[in-house]
Amino acid sequence: QVQFVESGGGLVQPGGSLRLSCAASGFTFDSHAIGWFRQAPGKEREGVSCITSSDVSTYYSESVKGRFTISRDNAKNTVYLQMNSLKPEDTAVYYCAATYYTRRYIDRCRAHDYDYWGQGTQVTVSS
Repeated sequence: QVQFVESGGGLVQPGGSLRLSCAASGFTFDSHAIGWFRQAPGKEREGVSCITSSDVSTYYSESVKGRFTISRDNAKNTVYLQMNSLKPEDTAVYYCAATYYTRRYIDRCRAHDYDYWGQGTQVTVSS
């Protein structure tokens, strides 16, 4: 049974930082790309950042490039999203997701490509 445990969300002031974690089980973690997605009220789910199974290649949306960093620890079946310089427009529910992907490079991060989804964690950026 595929399971994700997401953590690290919360309330932070603009300019602050948060680190999201996604611990996965129930599938072969090191043969799956992992993505972080977010959805704000009234908006479509957006791909924030994705990382290949081998940690060789990453993708970032333009809205977070330079501020967010995705990483993974295959020994711990865990993916992280370090979020710095947070802005109010980063407020959303953040989801991690997985899809079977063993190519060396990744150049997109689209929700409909991902098969397994976590329950989401709320991130609120507000003063």
